Amino acid sequence: MKIDGNTIIELGFRPGKWFKDAIEHINTNELSETEMLNYLEQYRLPDPIPLKSEPAKFAINIKAENELEIDNVAKVIDSMNQLMKTPTIVGGAIMPDACPTGPTGLIPVGGVAVAKNAIHPGMHSADICCSVMLTDFGKADPKTILDAAHACTHFGPGGRPRGKQFALPAELIAQFESNPFLKSVRMLSLAQEHLGTQGDGNHFLYVGKLKSTGNTVVVTHHGSRAPGAKLYEQGMYVAENFRKDLSPDTMKQNAWIPFETAEGQNYWNALQIIREWTKLNHSTIHDLIATETGATVENRFWNEHNFVFKDGDLFYHAKGATPLDSKFMNDITGPRLIPLNMSEPILIVDGETTANNLGFAPHGAGRNISRTAHRKSKGEQSIEAVFAEETEGLDVRFFSNEIDITELPSAYKSAATVRSQMKEFGLGTVIDEVEPFGCIMAGDFEKNAPWKKKKLANADK
Repeated sequence: MKIDGNTIIELGFRPGKWFKDAIEHINTNELSETEMLNYLEQYRLPDPIPLKSEPAKFAINIKAENELEIDNVAKVIDSMNQLMKTPTIVGGAIMPDACPTGPTGLIPVGGVAVAKNAIHPGMHSADICCSVMLTDFGKADPKTILDAAHACTHFGPGGRPRGKQFALPAELIAQFESNPFLKSVRMLSLAQEHLGTQGDGNHFLYVGKLKSTGNTVVVTHHGSRAPGAKLYEQGMYVAENFRKDLSPDTMKQNAWIPFETAEGQNYWNALQIIREWTKLNHSTIHDLIATETGATVENRFWNEHNFVFKDGDLFYHAKGATPLDSKFMNDITGPRLIPLNMSEPILIVDGETTANNLGFAPHGAGRNISRTAHRKSKGEQSIEAVFAEETEGLDVRFFSNEIDITELPSAYKSAATVRSQMKEFGLGTVIDEVEPFGCIMAGDFEKNAPWKKKKLANADK
């Protein structure tokens, strides 16, 4: 008797791509019922893993200090409660800069989620290894450094044009080519094109002076650009395939890759390679500034704040949280950096793991309202007036020459509030500060973009 897919389903197997080959094998070889059951056993999946009935415990290192923050904090806590029901999650924490990022159940910015033997691509997001690097240029003139940085760096969409690109080191190329997630020609091309670029949004190049010494320093903030975004896409695709079989009730955004699988091992290694690329991306810009100005590099350190950190069989997904514990960074060379906004000092911090911080600190000031809501809050004020008021005394530049009002200080939470809550909840100790001189950001690069001009022209016809 010939069998079909319904026969296999009636035997308790869930449909899959393997059905076609299995049916052909069984029918061609005319397997008996016993032989068929023995053959099919290799395809039997474990029962779906349900969501937890109760959320795993998580530490709340945030409190609302004004009416505007009440709704924000409530949404963050609600989202974490849902997130903590994900089967792999065993704990978590939220930081004072936390803010929601989408539907309830997604990890908020300023959130830490601890999973056992699982990597959740959606919990590190597309901006893999978003990070900050500081270089101390001694007594160099800050304006000279800022001018050179403006000429050296690259903000906005896309990579550097041909003739202005930097070569990838042979060792890094070999690492890309050895990993199934990274070895494509396209991925290597993006890694070269985007080296020495900083993106858009809240990414910046900040020049200031150390409070302790008066030395001029540069701090850059950006992630892994297109290579990281492409890895994220692949990771989410693989995680979704596992989710369908392992835990269909889990939100798609919270799908995971089991670490013990070949996919899990390869994805973990790909994350480390992308981390190396991102660190190189920072140092490429810093080194070019040193070359252009002749300034001496006296010190340098960095840290990521958007990554997955491993400790034994636990994977700490930090979506905008700064690692304090040195066990999370195998190349730790100094304290950690927490930027607040362009008019405030960048905090240089150190600290130890506690029960409530899980080894992490905030990564910045966060937002209480969306970019759109912030624009509306300025009412009839012109962009130029807001800019002049909020950047008085600073050399603030936008690479696109268009002011992005949603990156000005008022778009962010109170820096004083974040600092006071860091102290209250034991989230690192400030050991020094970088006092602001000026900064460069992408700006509103879409305002006069060719594709936008074309769209407006067509609308006027």
